[in-house]
Amino acid sequence: MTMIDFVLPLVSAALLNNFVLHWPLGVDPLLQARPAAGKRLTLHAQGIATSALMLVTTLISHSLYHYLLLPLGLEAFKLFVFLPTSVLLIGPLLSLLARGLPRLPFGGLTTPLLGNAGILGLSLLNAADDKGLIQALLTSLGAGLGFWLVLGLFSDLRQRTFHEEVPQPFRGLPIDLIGAGLIGVAFLGFTALVKP
Repeated sequence: MTMIDFVLPLVSAALLNNFVLHWPLGVDPLLQARPAAGKRLTLHAQGIATSALMLVTTLISHSLYHYLLLPLGLEAFKLFVFLPTSVLLIGPLLSLLARGLPRLPFGGLTTPLLGNAGILGLSLLNAADDKGLIQALLTSLGAGLGFWLVLGLFSDLRQRTFHEEVPQPFRGLPIDLIGAGLIGVAFLGFTALVKP
């Protein structure tokens, strides 16, 4: 494998096929966060937890798919295997991250991780694409980093619109959706990085 085989899935999942902007997966945790002082550490904790959960879920789901479901001819049941796998990993992963990174607040992240459809969607897309474990792990890492990037950009945009004079009909969810659309349009500029 060449270096481009490692870099392309990572950059593609983070910028070109972003799971929040391109595939509308993981939008719920993005829209749930409210701007407040001291939220920066929570934002980073959620980005780290989502990236780690995507990596671990991909590793376990890939193994279950190739060593259990495919040999038994049960690949149609992948949703019923991947969903409990991702849900059951949240608690142990958050406690492990809390011990490893005690300065970050991982305590209240169970609900946003449960509501993140990007984690399950990533496992299903990796199983459908099936280009090997390394490709799946690189895509998962790129998707987690892309989610973290969009989470940070959206948080900054929300703080700016929260303190500005926004017309009454656009306050709240409408201005958030307009901002998400503008970030999505900005990310379309990254498609020029890869020529077919």
